[in-house]
Amino acid sequence: MIDLIAIVGPTASGKTAFAAHLAHEIKSEIISADSRQIYRGMDLGTGKDIDDYTIDGQTVPYHLIDIADAGYKYNLFEYQRDFNNAYKEIKSRGITPIVCGGTGLYVESVLRGYTLLSVPENKELRERLADKSLEELTEILKQYKTLHNTTDVDTAKRAIRAIEIQEYYSLHPDEVEEHTTPRLNALVIGVDIEREERRNRISSRLRARVESGMVDEVKRLLDSGIAPEYLIYYGLEYKYLTNYVIGNLEYEEMLSQLEIAIHQFAKRQMTWFRGMEKRGTKIEWIDYKLPMNKKVERAKELIKEYNK
Repeated sequence: MIDLIAIVGPTASGKTAFAAHLAHEIKSEIISADSRQIYRGMDLGTGKDIDDYTIDGQTVPYHLIDIADAGYKYNLFEYQRDFNNAYKEIKSRGITPIVCGGTGLYVESVLRGYTLLSVPENKELRERLADKSLEELTEILKQYKTLHNTTDVDTAKRAIRAIEIQEYYSLHPDEVEEHTTPRLNALVIGVDIEREERRNRISSRLRARVESGMVDEVKRLLDSGIAPEYLIYYGLEYKYLTNYVIGNLEYEEMLSQLEIAIHQFAKRQMTWFRGMEKRGTKIEWIDYKLPMNKKVERAKELIKEYNK
């Protein structure tokens, strides 16, 4: 039997609306897997289309949206913890949850049962590693684990932290075992959208969101006391819009650079999902162009097949 349904896809693929229609049809609930929609007040910039969760006048229950204040740096450990809490609560009511989002690392972490602990700082280890090059740190990290992606070795600081975590894991095997969640038997459905269609949707959606007040949203967040560097940290819309608001970019310059960045982001999302397939996660792809009722119908067929 399926433990979980996952719906994935790049930005602007319509995955949230699809997940909501499916959840409405099968009486499910949605757990968000979006690394930025967890923040309150960050709505237009994250594409937090809450209206998508209302189907035929009924709101599909959703989780892990608007759970942290803007300015906070939420992390993967916290997501796994919060996902597990939501998952267990939904399952306790006899419901199979749907996890939906474009943050591939979040989705894969819960599907594959990644072990994540709140690892304290190891000052002695950090001092020993401080003078090593990024290449040397990468080789050290490879002694602990297989590197499926380059996120841990983007910078020397991140590489040292990754080594620190793996060293802690090696010294506390009992704690690791306690915090390792089992791999879930999941049906993973991907929304397959052609590159040009995706690019067109991204461009039109971006301009619509800017015209709907995305600049004002950033101004409100800055006026609330959030430092510009904190908003820039969130990347994409908040990086470029903040730089525009504080005078570092001209309007058209901001819009052009942001549009390019979102296209690149969508491409990276698809690279991650293809990587998931290579790492053993089967993804059932459904054509974006199918009418919503046909998408839902196909998803229900897959659920029936996987539950045999």
